[in-house]
Formats: sequence, structure tokens, C-alpha cells
Amino acid sequence: MAKLTLTTFVTLDGVMQAPGGPDEDRSGGFAYGGWLVPFADEGMGAFMTEVFDRVGAFLLGRRTYEIFAGYWPQHDDPADPIASRLNTLPKYVASTTLKDPQWARTTVIDGEQLQSEIVRVKDALGEDRELQVHGSGRLAQWLLARDLVEELNLLVFPVFLGAGRRLFPTGGLPTAYELTASRTTERGTAIHTYRPTGRAAFGSF
Repeated sequence: MAKLTLTTFVTLDGVMQAPGGPDEDRSGGFAYGGWLVPFADEGMGAFMTEVFDRVGAFLLGRRTYEIFAGYWPQHDDPADPIASRLNTLPKYVASTTLKDPQWARTTVIDGEQLQSEIVRVKDALGEDRELQVHGSGRLAQWLLARDLVEELNLLVFPVFLGAGRRLFPTGGLPTAYELTASRTTERGTAIHTYRPTGRAAFGSF
């Protein structure tokens, strides 16, 4: 069975909203879109290529899906490891409002079916592939709250914003992780890969 992985770009204060451009997501009055761009470098690109080399299918939230669907079909380069996979591999969208997706190989899954569909897709992909979630903040939080994320790739960029939607919300499920890989890029992005180990433990000195 494939594993479900989550890859997310975050700031030092945990903001994940609109990393790629000013107009990517202005919801909530967010005015700092595009915060990732000054830190993009070859190291980040190399890591993302490694991630996409393992993908078998994508699971996306509606907003992230629409951002991707508005860009990648118009930049379909078969030699690009990201574009080629996004445009050709199956994409599953968790949504109750998306009715008629135009991007090829897209399936919409409503909330009631989501958990069972995740199991079905993972089983069909095989153990050497990944069902990958990218961005998709609300979906990511839903998955984390149900212990469905089996591996977490956090790309932490050296910038603090003080506002914006965060990956880990107040009231989230206390969970412990083990660090399985780590690297730092030329422009200071810290890339960490974690696997959950169970509920968080507590003690005193």
C-alpha cells in the first residue's frame, strides 16, 4: 500500500498561506503573498524533484487544486518533473463545491467518502508510490487530526510574517514525530522530513 505524504512550505511562524504570489490567496485580508519567492533556489528545486519522483497520485484541497489548475495545464512540459506529473497523474480533490473540474484525470471526493477513498487509492497505487498532498491547508489539518499523514515534509523558510493561515492550528491533536531526514538550502531554507510516532508525551525536569 502506498503512503500518504504531506509537503508544505511554511514561514518561521508557521504560515503556509499564498507562498507563490501576491494574488494566490488573499482570503482573510492576507497581504503577504509571494513570501517564498526571494528564497527559492536550486536546493529547494532539487528536493521538490525528489518528492515528485515518488508520486503516484495527488490529493488536494479545492483552493490548492484551483491554483494548480489555473497554472500547470498552460505550462505542460513533459521534461519538467513537476508539470509532467501534475498534468498526467490522477488528482483527487476533497470538495463539496467543485462540480465540473476541467483538468484531465481529476476526481472530486466529498467529505463523507474521503477517508475510505484514501484507503482505496493508496491500495491501488502500490507500496513504492505516494499519495501526495501539497499545500491544501484545511485538508492537511483534517488529515493530521485523524492521523492519516504518514510522512511530513516541512520546508521552513527564513521569514516571519505575523499573519496568515497556519498549518498547525490551536487545538490540534498533540502528536510526536521522528526526524528522518534534514537539509538546508543555499538561501537558508530548512527542509525536514518527519514521521509520526504517536501521541505527544510530557514530563518534567
